[in-house]
Parts: sequence; structure tokens; C-alpha cells
Amino acid sequence: MQERYNPAEVEAAARQDWQARDAYRVIEHAVDANGQPKPKFYACSMLPYPSGKLHMGHVRNYTINDMMARQLRMRGYNVLMPMGWDAFGMPAENAAIKSKVPPAKWTYDNIAYMKKQMQAMGLAIDWSREMCACDPDYYKWNQWLFLKMLEKGIAYRKTQVVNWDPVDQTVLANEQVIDGRGWRSGAPIEKREIPGYYLRITDYAEELLDQVQNGLPGWPERVRLMQENWIGKSQGVRFAFTHTIHDHDGQLIQDGRMYVFTTRADTIMGVTFCAVAPEHPLATHAARNNPELAAFIEACKLGGTTEAEMATREKEGMRTGLVVTHPLTGDDVEVWVGNYVLMSYGDGAVMGVPAHDERDFAFAKKYGLPIQDVIAVQGKTFSTDAWQEWYGDKQQARTVNSGKYDGLDHQATVDAVAADLAAKGLGEKQTTWRLRDWGISRQRYWGTPIPIIHCEHCGPVPVPEKDLPVVLPDDLIPDGSGNPLAKHEAFLSCTCPSCGKPARRETDTMDTFVDSSWYFMRYTSPGNDQAMVDSRNDYWMPMDQYIGGIEHAVLHLLYARFWTRVMRDLGLVNFDEPFTRLLCQGMVLNHIYSRKNEQGGIEYFWPDEVEDIHDAKGVIVGARLRSDGSAVQYGGIGTMSKSKNNGVDPQSLIDSMGADTARLFVMFASPPEQTLEWSDSGVEGAHRFLRRLWGLCHAQQAALRDLGPEQADWSQADSTTKTLRREVYGQLKQADYDYQRIQYNTVVSACMKMLNTLESAALPDTPIARQGMADALGVLLRVLYPVVPHVTWLLWRELGYQQRHGDILDAPWPQVDEAALVADEVELMLQVNGKLRGSILVANGTPKPQIEQQAAGHEAVVRFLEGRPVKRVIVVPGKLVNVVG
Repeated sequence: MQERYNPAEVEAAARQDWQARDAYRVIEHAVDANGQPKPKFYACSMLPYPSGKLHMGHVRNYTINDMMARQLRMRGYNVLMPMGWDAFGMPAENAAIKSKVPPAKWTYDNIAYMKKQMQAMGLAIDWSREMCACDPDYYKWNQWLFLKMLEKGIAYRKTQVVNWDPVDQTVLANEQVIDGRGWRSGAPIEKREIPGYYLRITDYAEELLDQVQNGLPGWPERVRLMQENWIGKSQGVRFAFTHTIHDHDGQLIQDGRMYVFTTRADTIMGVTFCAVAPEHPLATHAARNNPELAAFIEACKLGGTTEAEMATREKEGMRTGLVVTHPLTGDDVEVWVGNYVLMSYGDGAVMGVPAHDERDFAFAKKYGLPIQDVIAVQGKTFSTDAWQEWYGDKQQARTVNSGKYDGLDHQATVDAVAADLAAKGLGEKQTTWRLRDWGISRQRYWGTPIPIIHCEHCGPVPVPEKDLPVVLPDDLIPDGSGNPLAKHEAFLSCTCPSCGKPARRETDTMDTFVDSSWYFMRYTSPGNDQAMVDSRNDYWMPMDQYIGGIEHAVLHLLYARFWTRVMRDLGLVNFDEPFTRLLCQGMVLNHIYSRKNEQGGIEYFWPDEVEDIHDAKGVIVGARLRSDGSAVQYGGIGTMSKSKNNGVDPQSLIDSMGADTARLFVMFASPPEQTLEWSDSGVEGAHRFLRRLWGLCHAQQAALRDLGPEQADWSQADSTTKTLRREVYGQLKQADYDYQRIQYNTVVSACMKMLNTLESAALPDTPIARQGMADALGVLLRVLYPVVPHVTWLLWRELGYQQRHGDILDAPWPQVDEAALVADEVELMLQVNGKLRGSILVANGTPKPQIEQQAAGHEAVVRFLEGRPVKRVIVVPGKLVNVVG
């Protein structure tokens, strides 16, 4: 064993051994040494996008998973930890446009490099199960299940509104539209309606909601709430405002009814305006002869169309000049176009009740619209000066200014209003959902081809199952002028499976959420080219622990839950929920530096490219490039990401200090579910700890290596050895608890305390003391091994533990020796008349009368009582003794 710790040599030796033995290959139905089945445990991290390099967020995520897998393996579990690649998507296309190489080459080159980085981290991954979303052997099953869903009516085709970039000739996702312009071209974005394929996730809405409300106990509450809100079940009333507005052909628009949905029918008498979406037929009609309104509607169509964007967008509107009729009062109600109203939500129209809806209140104040209060809360006074939270209260509210409904509470008013609307044939109670069917069509190249053939005679025709997969050409290079599949005749040209006439393939590809909705099940059934999953999936699933970022808490998890249920209903799996427990690890944070480029886009810089500028108090107020001194903007602390150039390259850290240092730092610096702020000094501290560990083991090598396997009689040990064992086993007990609750930062803390204990122990040079050191150090190495597997693997071998306990990968997890936790002597605080005057040592188990006698005769008691007799002695077992005189 070398005197100095050399992480590169240590880690290379460990990885070479693990690879030679294929140490992490996992089989189903594994048994222990006694032939008994091992309990299975499936722990999986969300698969990465192969962007080029791992970042420290990846390191943190995978180290959490790795710690769990290694520790459970030592506890006798059959543990699966797989890995794959979420390889389709826009970044590869963007890189291809920039570098003029096919996305396939860029993707596979990145995969090779990132896989090498993962292996350098020492992750206990079973690479025999690796999957890649852009592999035809994988996406074949995306296509296969899509066709099954098409047969069952779960998949269907309809038109959809998309963001169209007229310069790049492509559809953009909402997040690619910045201030109404394409993120790359800068061109104003147009809204276009084009056909696409949808999946009926709404058919499963009730089941998905019920389970997230009443099941999933292993999920964080905040994630369950996010899922519940996204599904968004609302019970209310759908009703119509009537009108006599005719289109240019003389027909009543929408049969003379403008429908809205509300959960607050108790406020219907407070309606002072209505707002419709820019795409609403009434808005289109009103704009025909109103150029100003037409321009406003076009401006509304710029930008994204998600509800999240609508919530943050400044609320703007314009009068249409149209009126509709209030269904209960018969009064005219103005119709406005509102940029915050979504055509895809409900009927694309909302009733405006500014007195009791905060958004409507702001809108009415902005445009001078009437505000009529129709609910009251006892002890509260309504004013139109400023919005107050109680205006929206429905728990304590009573209806006012509402005629026959005055005095009713919320539910009674809703029931009465619904009944009156139903009697008029204008409305009824209804349950609505925020959740919308999942549109999976993407007008992009790098994705799973949708297996549809378009025939002039037969229409859209599914690709026969025997012809799957429809293989995506992997040698095309996007140039920013639209989907290259639309120009690739070899892909486009085909024969109609129904009539045999010439036809064309669908050029849309699937949303990449499809790829990630079931990959975790493909890990369980690798190599099966005849089935999507097989009986091995029944062994491993549902997954025991899923680990990933909170940013995936809604869509990815919701789609995976939906996809699992579809597979269940098709007889492919026998469970409802895919993930038993969920851990959302916190983000890794670092400084952000940027500035706008000449095109108006944002350019980010790596922290090592800039020099900070501080104020008089040392606060960073700006920065400049080291290369030319030009100014850049300091953006504070934010999430590490490749897009912001503020990540720390794990490979550089591994090369300089070793993977174990990186792992130790990210586990110690913060609890797994909280954010972690990067600290160079913290990394250096982690490296010092490993050097200290190495130094201790080197110093103990000669004394420990030749110890036999026999168990010592610890009752005969000296007090110093007993103290060492008591402290180490106490720390083991805490570490055990922290492993179970996934508080890995305090596991590392316990290991640091163990090392401090071992370093400071002044043991005599006796066989039992050496055995005590060996026992305690063996505990430390095993507890620390899941965190830093390379160095502990080598130290375990060098100190001879392998001969006594086997390889550390499968060494039995140390059990707490409860006898070691019992001290021979107990220190009791000594009080005289309630004031602390010292302490006394008593043998463990000393009877109370004897403790009282010993305390009463203590010199401090004699001194502070000053000759007064002892009146009584109060003993608090294990803590203190108070002498009263």
C-alpha cells in the first residue's frame, strides 16, 4: 500500500476489477448463499439527454442512486441500476444546423463520451441493459404501441394550432418563442392550424387524479399537488350567454350561444363583461370590419399558448363592439377579446366578475369597467380601490345584490343558479378538466417516425406491424429550412398497404416525451426483439425508487403514469403505477454570467472565463472577460446547466482529485432534496478527508493486516477500546437511520465523525485493542463505501478485510453491537441547590442509594453547603444529581 493517496491509480484499479468481473450485471430471481431468494430493489435515475458532457447535476443524481444501490446490495437485496439515453429531440437538430453533421453522429459521439464519464464515476450500472431512444430496436415499440392505441381509439388525428417560424419553415415549441419571435431566426411567429395525432390521456384523468390524491405515499407531497393541479378537476356550471350575432352568410354564430364554464356560479349576478379568446368565432367576426381589432388579435397570437405563459403575460384586451345577453337578468353584456383567454380551454370564453376574481379585477381597473360586488363576508367592507383576498372567499360568503339569491351561501347559490339555467335550457352542472389530450405530433426530423402512410385513395393508413420499425434516416442534416424528411424522397415514397398504389409517409415525428414514458420498463427486458416487455418486467416493476429533477414532476411523470395504464389495458403489464417512491433531488447552483449579442440573443460565459468585479463590501456587482476585458453581466447564483455555461466539468474534477472526491462533496454539501451551491473550498475539504482516511489506513496497515477472523471478548477490552467502539457504533446507528431516510449528507457526516474518533483514539498496543481498531475501521469502510467506492474497495483489500468478509461489494452490512453502546461508567452532572458544581462518575447500573451517598460526600458538595446538612438528593438517571442542603 502506497504511503500517499493517488486517486487516479486507485480508481483505475477498482474499475478494472469491476469490469473484468462484470460486477454489476444483474439477473432476475437471484438467490443468496443459502439458496434463498433475494428481495428485489429497482432504483433508477431519470435518463439524461446526451448533450455532450455530464454536469454536476448528473453527478449528484447518479451518486444518490449509486449510494442507494450499493448499500442495499450489501444488505442482501438484488438491486437493479440501469442507464440509457433520451437521445431524440431539438438540441441534436440545432447542433446539426450549427456544425453541419447529422444529428445521429452528434448524438452517438456524445453518448460515447458521457458513458465514459459515467464509468469514470464508478457507477454500479448494469450496462448490459443500456437503451437509446434513437435506436430503431427501441423506437420500434413506440410505433407498435401507437398503432395499438390507434386500434383502440386512444390515438386519433385532429387539427392543432402551432407556432410557425416563416423563416426557418418549422414549428417551434412554446419555449422557443421569445417575445413573439423565433428564438433562432428572430422572425415574428405565426399561428397555424395543422393536423396532428393526439392520445386520449383525458380518458384516464379520473383514475390518474384518484391515485395521486389517495395513493402514492412514497411521493413528495409537492409533486402530488403539482400533478393534481395539472389534471385540474373542476366542478361548476357550463352555461350560455345568448346573442343575435350573424356571420357574413347570415347564420347565427354558434347557434346564438356563447358558452362559458365557471366554478363560481354564485357570482353570476356580478358579471360586467365577457372575454373571448383571439381565435373565438365572435372575435373573428368582430375583426372583419375593424382593422384595429384585427391587429390586436394578430398581436395576441404571438408568443406561446401554454397556461403558464398566459398566467404571467400582462392582461390586455379590446372591445369587440358586440354584446351578449345575460341569461338570468336579460341585460346586455359587453364582449371583449382578451389575450389571456385560451381557445383550447373550455369554450374559449370567460365571464368577467371583477369584484370576485383577481384577474378580472385588474382587467376592469385597467379598462374602466364596472365592478359589482355580489358576495359579502361578515365583518368585511368591499371597496373597488384595491383587491383583497376575501373578495374571492366562498367558504364564508353570502350572496348579496343578487335578487332572489341574496343570503344564500356558496353551494346553495350554485345549486339555485344551476337549476334556473337548466330550466331555461341554457346551462347545467358540469365537471371539467384542465388536462388536455396529449398532442404527440412534432414537425421535426430527429424523433420517432409516426407509422402512418398517406394515400390519395385510402387516406391515412397505419403501417402494418410486420413492417415496423419505420426507420428514420440517420444521415440527414437539417439546415433550418424545415423538416428534411419532407424533402427526402427515399423516405417519403412508399406503397399504400391497403390498395397498393403509390403513397407518401407521414413526416411528423413523435414528441420525445413518448420516448421517456416507458424506457424504464425496457431496461427490464433487454434484447427482446419480439415483445415490448416480457416476464422480466413483472419481476422488477413497479420501480421501487425513481430519482430525478423536480422539473419533470408534471409532464414526464404524468405521461409515464398514463403510458403504464395503456400498457396495462393492453395486457402488457399487471400494475397501475410505475413508481413506488420518488425522490426529486435539488439543483446544483453556480454563478451565471451573460450578455446580449448583436442579434439580440443571450450569450453565456463560463465562470473561469470571467473576472468578478466587487463593490466595497465584497459583493459581486459585475464581471469582465479575462480575454479582452469587455463587460459581462453577473446574473447571481442559478442552476448549473450547459445552456448557461455555468456548469463545472466533472471530468476535470475527476482528473485532478478523483471521482470519489466529486461524489463525497455532492453528497455531503446538502441533503439530496435541497439545492447545492458549488464550493471549490468544499471540494478541497472532501479531498482532504480522503487523504486523511488513506493516511490512517496506511498507519494501521501492519497492525491490522494479519489479524484473524475470530471475535474478541469485548468485555475484557480496556476502557479506551470500549470508548472507541461505543462512539463508532453510535455513529453507525445514526448512519443506518440516515441511509433509510435517504439523508446522505448526514451519512457522510457520521463517517467524518468516525474518522475523527479513530484518528484521536490512543489505544494501547495489545491484541484486543488492535482488534478493536480493526472492527471500528471495518465499520467505517463499509458505511463509507457507497459514497466513495473506489478508495474503500482498495483499502478493504489492502487491510485484509476481503479475506475475512469477502469483497466489499457484497460484504455484509455492519450490524450495530448494542452491547458496545452501553458504557461501563456514566458521567452525571452534579448540582448543589440547583447550581452546577461539577460532575461525578458512577458505574453503569449503580443503585440510586449508592449514587446519593457518593454525591453527598463529594468535596464540591461539602464545600458549597458550608457545613449545612444534606436535606435530600435528587437523582435524574443517566443525567444529573442535585444535592439540596
